[in-house]
Amino acid sequence: MEALGKSKIIIEDGKVADVSEPVVKYCPLFKKHRNIEELNCQSIKENIEFRVKDFGMCTENRETKLDYFLNFGISEVMSLAVKQGSLDSVVMASDGCGTAVLNDAQIIQGMGGRISAIIETEPIESVIADIGAENILDPKTAEIDQIKGVIKAYEMGYSNVGVTTPFAQQAKFFREKYGDKIVIFGVHTTGISEDEANMFFDYADVITACASKYVREVAKTKAVIQAGTKVPIYGATERGKELMLAKLNELGKTPDTILEDGPYPLI
Repeated sequence: MEALGKSKIIIEDGKVADVSEPVVKYCPLFKKHRNIEELNCQSIKENIEFRVKDFGMCTENRETKLDYFLNFGISEVMSLAVKQGSLDSVVMASDGCGTAVLNDAQIIQGMGGRISAIIETEPIESVIADIGAENILDPKTAEIDQIKGVIKAYEMGYSNVGVTTPFAQQAKFFREKYGDKIVIFGVHTTGISEDEANMFFDYADVITACASKYVREVAKTKAVIQAGTKVPIYGATERGKELMLAKLNELGKTPDTILEDGPYPLI
């Protein structure tokens, strides 16, 4: 996976096998929740080991249903949208299952709330049993392919589908193919180009800023709503705004309009 400042991490047999140097050295979310002062190989290794121990990430002990981790994150917005019926399913990728079509709010939160960008995973029997093999793109290989996942969601009879993607070009593809029938969540945006940031705001509904300097810049003129001041999430369409407002209302909060010091450095 890529996590904690775009460090590349390999987990094998429940052990952290490799950690690369991150490009981002500080994140206020990890400072707040885990008191991590600096993102480096050692602090990242310890955090991943904590996740493995705490909820079984990448192991047979994986908990698939979890409570909210952040007050306001992408998985929290998607989970509430399914709970309230604004979406009937979400296509996302996670450890132990790869791309899956999920319609259970607790599983959406459990599989999406406390992980980072999964690049490649192997199937985990307990995870597949909990989620249901019929809901997984390929339970034999745990393939990650969001385009195939969306196709599967519509073949399953869903009509109001949400999908996560870290690729701006993929967001464009989804919008041009499915129009307003799909809600697109731009995720893992650290390090994207200015053109990609613009493309996300042109085609996605909700975009997380992560440690992207360009998402923050483009948001100044293209965002219709902002939640959070340090690692904000932006709505780029009225549909995205509606989903974000629903979550803000649940929390008793209002949209934000300022930016505070966020991750360092922004890239």
